[in-house]
Amino acid sequence: MLRLPNDGAATGPLLADLLDPDGAPAIVRAIAEALPPLAARLAAGRLHGDPEAIVGINDSGDKQKALDVAAHDHMIAVLRDAGVRQVLSEEAEEVILLDPQGAFDVAIDPIDGSGSIGIGAPLGMLFSVLPAAPEGFRRPGRHVVAAGYGSFGHSVDFGWSTGAGVHVATWDAQVASFRVARQDLRVKPSSSTIAYNASNERHWPPGLQAWARDLRAGREGPRGRDFNMRWLAAAVGELHRILLQGGAFLYPADARPGYANGRLRLIYESVPIAFLIEQAGGHATDGHGPILDRQPDGLHDMTPLIFGATDEVAAIHHALATKG
Repeated sequence: MLRLPNDGAATGPLLADLLDPDGAPAIVRAIAEALPPLAARLAAGRLHGDPEAIVGINDSGDKQKALDVAAHDHMIAVLRDAGVRQVLSEEAEEVILLDPQGAFDVAIDPIDGSGSIGIGAPLGMLFSVLPAAPEGFRRPGRHVVAAGYGSFGHSVDFGWSTGAGVHVATWDAQVASFRVARQDLRVKPSSSTIAYNASNERHWPPGLQAWARDLRAGREGPRGRDFNMRWLAAAVGELHRILLQGGAFLYPADARPGYANGRLRLIYESVPIAFLIEQAGGHATDGHGPILDRQPDGLHDMTPLIFGATDEVAAIHHALATKG
């Protein structure tokens, strides 16, 4: 095995030891334990078939790749065994009933960033857990009791919160289990690392375009400091990086047809991110108010999404309110 000079025995508690065997934590644990097979299939690439093959179109109009559908089917089986009442998935038009007696519902994006399947770029999974209720998934994110994500990169990481801070575990192949690597993560209030798709900038409102120009001007501009720009094309990858290193992310609404309400899904992408970011002391908004206060109208509603460092999120809000 390749070793670094400071390598020693693996440390940190096992994830299973920190999650209760009942209730929402048990569902979080079941989802975590379902990640290694997905990571292994991603790592195999085209060795056993083409994970990028287009096999359908989802409700949002996005092309479904073979791995999107396989991940969806895999997670449905896992959540059925975990006793979940019903599931809302990006890869299914309607809610899927699993166990009418189940105490919890799960909203999930089985593969986030699937446009990058097959090229080795970061991918992930996002989910949230809600108590079973007649309203189902048409209720604000404040009802969420747990959320988390999987990150498939050079390591397989699992971040989660059951309402008492955000923690991250890393897959330890030597013991075939997740081992907790970081606990009680906090997002710094200010940051010099910003993630957005610069190719969309010309479609933004004037105030937000001015904000971006000020960023690029760096130390010589009105902000008086340099900024680094990041764009992974996978919101879960940006979430993982921001939780670990700080920063801010934005995918605002813009003037293009079909983008007036943003492009990220509210219930199974933006709400889990917002829950985790708020648990870590950051902010997550749609440019007007907190994501977790949004009332969904439809199962696959889209939303603008801005999250991360509180100071920069506030600056973006101010820019969006500026008309000139």
